[in-house]
Amino acid sequence: MEFNKDFTIIGIDGGGTHTRGILLREGKIVAESKAGSTRIGAVGVGESCERTLNVILDLCEQASLESSEIDAVVVGLAGVWLEEEKQRSARLLKTLGRGHDFHFTDLIVTSDAEIALRGAFDGGNGIITIIGTGSIALGNPKSKELVRCGGWGIELDDEGSGAWIGREGLTAVVRAIDGRGKKTELTSIIADAYPSINIDQPRTIVKAYSEGAFQYHSLSPFVMGCAVNGDEVCLDIINRSAEHLLELPLALVPSFKEKKVKVALMGGIVENDTLLAEKLKDKINKNKSLELVEARSTALIGALAMGSELIAEMN
Repeated sequence: MEFNKDFTIIGIDGGGTHTRGILLREGKIVAESKAGSTRIGAVGVGESCERTLNVILDLCEQASLESSEIDAVVVGLAGVWLEEEKQRSARLLKTLGRGHDFHFTDLIVTSDAEIALRGAFDGGNGIITIIGTGSIALGNPKSKELVRCGGWGIELDDEGSGAWIGREGLTAVVRAIDGRGKKTELTSIIADAYPSINIDQPRTIVKAYSEGAFQYHSLSPFVMGCAVNGDEVCLDIINRSAEHLLELPLALVPSFKEKKVKVALMGGIVENDTLLAEKLKDKINKNKSLELVEARSTALIGALAMGSELIAEMN
């Protein structure tokens, strides 16, 4: 994707696990920065905006730029959907920015899924399914506004996501300890990974979780590894995850007029060629309503594209 060399734009992709930022100047990416989660549901709006601003300030410092030289900033935050949520984050970012002598020229705060959709199809139509800490599908039919499915958060749903896989794995472990479920090698692997867990004293699992020794999504690589090694319990979790994730784009198909709707997969779990990615891609390829395609660009590039459009509209 090419950009106007006269524009200087910052794009932020604030996810449930990591936040990434890039700075575009003279048509090239000249700075990159990372931070922890900026998902408001996980860290709160204040911490989310603090972390986002720190990424912005770091990018400007790397590029030796003042805020007056930044034409637009586009921030995509996980879990932000309502207009009032977007406006609240935007107002707080501006307030915090003034405390650091950073003044926003043009600022967009939107959902991380929306910048991902913009990047995936470069303005074209289709569905993205994002599988990371959470899970969501977002589509842009030609004749309708954006449609979505999922993205409710692990507290309510997010079936098939990294957090869901981790939680299902932990549930399988405690069921096995109780004798209600099949034994799984995941039990010893989790105990080895977290010294505060003592399987001879199973309630230490609850204590470790409540004290923040781990989060659900941090357990998903262990579940995936056990599944690859043939662990029956973990393999069942991955199979169920693929089924749940297939439901997301299929729920959006009726909003499209095309016989086959393009779907692109995004997020760390699928981008890292995992067993889950393999199973989900196979299910999509066998489905008559979906056409699996590669995303054209990343969410960060989508943020830059939205920023470029904003500047063009203002001029």
